[in-house]
Amino acid sequence: MRLRLELAAQAGENNAWCREGIFAEGNLLVARRESGPSNTLAAVDLGSNSFHLIVASEQDGRIQVIDKHKEMVRLAAGLRAGKTISPDATERALACLERFAQRIRDLPSDNVRVVGTNTLRQARDGELFIARAETILGNRIEIISGREEARLIFLGVSHFQEDDYDSRLVVDIGGGSTEIILGRQFQPQILESLHIGCVATSQTHFADGLTRAAFEAAETAALQELEVIREEFRQRGWATAIGTSGTISTVNDAIWELGRRRRISLDSLRTLRDHLIEHRFEKNYALNAVSDQRAPVFPGGLAILTAIFRSLEIDVMNVSSGALREGLLFDLMGRVHAQDIREQSIRDLMQRFHVDIDHAERVAFTARAFATQLADVWSIASPDMLRLVGWAALVHEIGMDISHSQYHKHGAYLLDNMDLPGFSRQDQHDLSLIVRNHRRKVAFADQMLTTDLIRACLVVRLAVVLHRARTTAPLPKIKVAASDDAIELRFPEQWLANHPLTNLDLAQEAMYLRTVPIELRITAR
Repeated sequence: MRLRLELAAQAGENNAWCREGIFAEGNLLVARRESGPSNTLAAVDLGSNSFHLIVASEQDGRIQVIDKHKEMVRLAAGLRAGKTISPDATERALACLERFAQRIRDLPSDNVRVVGTNTLRQARDGELFIARAETILGNRIEIISGREEARLIFLGVSHFQEDDYDSRLVVDIGGGSTEIILGRQFQPQILESLHIGCVATSQTHFADGLTRAAFEAAETAALQELEVIREEFRQRGWATAIGTSGTISTVNDAIWELGRRRRISLDSLRTLRDHLIEHRFEKNYALNAVSDQRAPVFPGGLAILTAIFRSLEIDVMNVSSGALREGLLFDLMGRVHAQDIREQSIRDLMQRFHVDIDHAERVAFTARAFATQLADVWSIASPDMLRLVGWAALVHEIGMDISHSQYHKHGAYLLDNMDLPGFSRQDQHDLSLIVRNHRRKVAFADQMLTTDLIRACLVVRLAVVLHRARTTAPLPKIKVAASDDAIELRFPEQWLANHPLTNLDLAQEAMYLRTVPIELRITAR
């Protein structure tokens, strides 16, 4: 079956896009997302030590938490020497997600966000685990970078702090990594994710027992990791230090239990360390604050926190209830209301690499138009895919800032290896693949692209070809037809004859696409 629809790909016709759910925002074309019938949002944090579920009701930009669930699955402890997840850890994690799924399965998929952190970043068999987990949850799982994790943590903490305009240092010690952020209000200025976590540190340094020497060795190892960021943070300075998540919250409660103030200091950390050594043979170190699940990894977390105090010369630290999962909620709320941090990331990227914004917008407009017009035949008109097509078109020339020769490859490398706030690693890789394949010889077979990504690449390629002259003159009305194995562009009579270079470019494009299971057909009507 074929679909023939009319395309008026003219940059001035934005009203037509509004009817299709696309609107202009600053220098970007943004896909409008409806939040669905529910105002309930949910975030799932697949951490290295614990899995967290938080459900909230959103109304007029305010979030009211209505449910929370946490299970300590200790995924990092199940990461074996070959970087594969043990069967026991896998089953613990999947059983937890079965319970989470019961709570979120009736929510619209756009209202749920699930992210994986350090252990799933490292696991070589992470894709197998993710496939099973996605089937259980009925939602996509995003694997985020360490810096994206840090950004979300800072966002979560900032929403739970007073807006005093003072700079703040935020620390989160997880099972597999430690995030340290410096920023003001909701804007992080320095984001760092270090490869030290309470699980690995406890396994490495306390397997033979809790001794003063073991603590000193654990702290020294953490100090080595902190050495590379120490000077930058200390030179910037901060007004308030804030800790968050399980390890630091438990430290805070344990210090209170020992009769100290509910503010963490280096002195109180050393008192807690001495208590752990003294009560190392007692259950949970004779502390009610330390749960059975937390006890095996608590010494490593305490050693890391002590090293952070020593390295950054922190006087006191307060504890916040906001963390990654709360940051996910607020980030998700922004996406639902078309205030997506990813749009800002694309805008920043265009500015940083001196993209010709007017030209990029014309290409993006046409690419999105093709994708939308072919919606009934090709499944590339979903909000997520439309955004991906538009973003790829907007940044397809970032590699030119390095060199015009092979600029599509330079751009793809940049997109695959940069930290882009708001993007999961998979989304960033998909963006890279489209940019890599937007011109010249295609490498679809080598890169194992999905059918949807191949089609997304194709509409971007065609948009780039049609705007190669970089003129502001509008394109003609083009009829678009598509089937599973072909796409046809039908131009007005004589238009191609009057534009011989474009005709030649399209003929060359058809040659390039001979290796692709989609035939390009060019006709005149």
